[in-house]
Amino acid sequence: EVQLVESGGGLVQAGGSLRLSCAASGFTFDGYAIGWFRQAPGKELEGVSCISMSDFSTYYADSVKGRFTISSDNAKNTVYLQMNSLKPEDTAVYYCARGIWLSPFPTAFGSWGQGTQVTVSS
Repeated sequence: EVQLVESGGGLVQAGGSLRLSCAASGFTFDGYAIGWFRQAPGKELEGVSCISMSDFSTYYADSVKGRFTISSDNAKNTVYLQMNSLKPEDTAVYYCARGIWLSPFPTAFGSWGQGTQVTVSS
């Protein structure tokens, strides 16, 4: 059974940092892409970052470029999202998901975690 479990969310002040983890089980990373998405109250699901496990190419939304870094530890089957210089507008539930190719679109991902809340106070 494919499972993705996010952790690392929490409450942080603006300017602070958090590292989210996405622990995967039931499959190995080879040939897949892992994406991070977020959904703020009343807003649509937004692609934040993605990493291809085929060539380790990455994608970042313009809103997080230079602040967020996606990485993977294949030995631990875990993908991380390091979030620095956090802003109140980063407040959302963050999800990781498994797809086939690098994409910012949620429809390209078929397996999802349950999400972890990130709240950035001003």
